Amino acid sequence: MIDFEKEWELVQQTRPKPNDAQGWNKRSARYDNKDMKNAYAEDFLKLADIRPNESVFDMGCGTGTLAVMLAERGCDVHAADFSDGMLAKLAENAAVRGVDGIDAFKMSWEDDWSAFGIEDDMVDVAIASRSMSVARLDEAIDKLTHVARRKCCITMTTGTAPYVDSRILSAIGVPAASTKDYLYAFGILAQKGLEPKVDYIYSTRKDTFDSHADAMADFTRMIDRCGTPLTDAERAAACERLSAWLEQHIVENPDAGKPDRKGVPEGLLCLDVLRTVSWAFISWNTRPQSAY
Repeated sequence: MIDFEKEWELVQQTRPKPNDAQGWNKRSARYDNKDMKNAYAEDFLKLADIRPNESVFDMGCGTGTLAVMLAERGCDVHAADFSDGMLAKLAENAAVRGVDGIDAFKMSWEDDWSAFGIEDDMVDVAIASRSMSVARLDEAIDKLTHVARRKCCITMTTGTAPYVDSRILSAIGVPAASTKDYLYAFGILAQKGLEPKVDYIYSTRKDTFDSHADAMADFTRMIDRCGTPLTDAERAAACERLSAWLEQHIVENPDAGKPDRKGVPEGLLCLDVLRTVSWAFISWNTRPQSAY
């Protein structure tokens, strides 16, 4: 039998360390909470099918996009994140939307959740949207499952990472090691006797920049995080091919200066096509079907 947890841990050892709380604090400054339509969030909540007035625990809540939308729908929301910056943005987001009553607090996946008052069967539904970059996936799934009386919903990448575009890497001759993170979660859940269901959310990304140098700095991380070891010479050659590819695909941005999906003004330049990122939406009931 495949040990999905062991395989997951081996994969994590080959990857760059994910952003810590301080890193997310810095990133939070890029969000200004303009009331922008969030297609991903709408799709997430449609698939989650959370009932009116149910209680929800949102782990890794970020700026609170889902938490605020759920509170607006009458849900009793508990939201946790390990970044002070993100929690501050959640508070701003809630204030902008006129929402109060969200129980938001600083907590990580690795913390002892009981120390924060998180108990078994505490809420109807537990969610973790794009926040499953954890060292121990099995443990994270157990924690989330124990909190929810009815169901859990998470999203994970279908490739290496959302910022690694295999089509661009292929165009510049760099092989991407696609690990399909969601398969590890599916396997762990199935081996626990649960019945995970998988759907997909497709979100588009518009990449904008103020210069070719900015584009290079942004897209070079795809090469550095492709999951395939490269020598210094191979990396340098790949960067040259990336620069040439960007010259062909960067155009003037007709929406320069307008707020993007994070509320940040768009750059002067953009790619000539929108990039599509796919997410696996995994849901599972925390009780046997006969219990409902």
